[in-house]
Amino acid sequence: MYSMMMSSVKWLFAIVSLSLISFASQAQPVNIPGHPTEKKEARPYKILTAGKQVTIKSTKAINHVMLWTTGGNRVIEQKKINSNSYTFTIPVNQKTFFLMIGLEGGKIYTEKIGIRE
Repeated sequence: MYSMMMSSVKWLFAIVSLSLISFASQAQPVNIPGHPTEKKEARPYKILTAGKQVTIKSTKAINHVMLWTTGGNRVIEQKKINSNSYTFTIPVNQKTFFLMIGLEGGKIYTEKIGIRE
């Protein structure tokens, strides 16, 4: 009787386990920021560098640009650009910066950029 009861328990456990596995495999993937399954949207702009000269070309109007050093010092801040292209020269001797670009419609992009001298 004991072996028959254990056999029934094993079968019940196997059925419950398979049910849970099949239920879990049907779940939708979760988009977590920074996770490889997250789809990145295409940036509507390009950044071109030539020495200390930086050019931003965008498919949307650029409203404002801010550039600061990795130490947090603001180097460039230009507002009311309202153009699809903006060029500036970096006035300090560093190789790595953070760039913030504000486009029409209020969308803001930030990224780390590097330059070669």
